[in-house]
Amino acid sequence: MTLSYSNEDDRAYGLAGMAISLAGLDALDSIVDISLDADGPMVNFSQQYYYSLSPAVSPKSVWENLIRNFHITASMVVGNVLARSMVRLHEDLPAEVEREIYSEIAAEGADSCGLEKDETEVLYRRIMSQHRRIFGNPRLHPAITELARIISRRRTLSGLELREELAYLQL
Repeated sequence: MTLSYSNEDDRAYGLAGMAISLAGLDALDSIVDISLDADGPMVNFSQQYYYSLSPAVSPKSVWENLIRNFHITASMVVGNVLARSMVRLHEDLPAEVEREIYSEIAAEGADSCGLEKDETEVLYRRIMSQHRRIFGNPRLHPAITELARIISRRRTLSGLELREELAYLQL
């Protein structure tokens, strides 16, 4: 199974879904820019996103940052696929795709944060529930579609520009 993008429109919806996920977590301030044309990650984070292994930083602080970043990343993945499926294609997320996403998120939670399967499942279910309410709401579909069009047209937006567009669209 592959979760690759079918075309540029699909990629723009995925990036719009990630941006909306970040807004929902009040994490837009951690974004330097987003780019539809990026060869690597389409979302570039500021240095504050990344944790420091400095001895001056408490282990608790490092742990909290790891968990927050894992939550942000998992949320972006879910937002990406739900925007593409529920908004762009007007279809529910196929069960096999949801299982694959959960499997990858569970593996990442274990690898990056040492989370147990039940801890990751609780986080995943909460993210999925929140995102299904957002991306399953037909009243929001026109604004999400417009954000995808803006991303397609502008190609790259700074974090500030992204915040302005989301505010304008009332997302």
